[in-house]
Amino acid sequence: MDYRRRLLFHGMALFLIGLLTGLLEQHFSNVRMALAAHLEGVMNGTFLLAVGAIWSEIRLSPRASVAAYWALLCGTYGNWAVTTLAAVLGTGALSPVTAADRGAAPWQETLVTAGFISIGLAIIAASILLLWGLRGKAALAHDAR
Repeated sequence: MDYRRRLLFHGMALFLIGLLTGLLEQHFSNVRMALAAHLEGVMNGTFLLAVGAIWSEIRLSPRASVAAYWALLCGTYGNWAVTTLAAVLGTGALSPVTAADRGAAPWQETLVTAGFISIGLAIIAASILLLWGLRGKAALAHDAR
């Protein structure tokens, strides 16, 4: 699979999703969190574009490349999706500034909290793998071939 090209595609797709979310902000129950969702889509799309642009410099095993790719997609799309869900539900346990006095149901708070924790772990895992793939020794070993 051409991960570079797929990451560029998904980066543009998520960037567009972020822009469209921005157009719909006023229709969410929590407009501040909708603004956050808009920004998450745009920023995570840009992040995927940046990773796609440097993908040829990342030296990972095939298995680690697959893990990094899917962690990136789950983390970035998930970040937009969970933030959008929080905007729809009006949850605020993890972001009281953007959801003051919304009063979402406890199960909704738990769902959004679990979502943010899981996508946070995915992005951290992807970042560690990318950093590992960009380390000096990996580049030297690849260039020596």
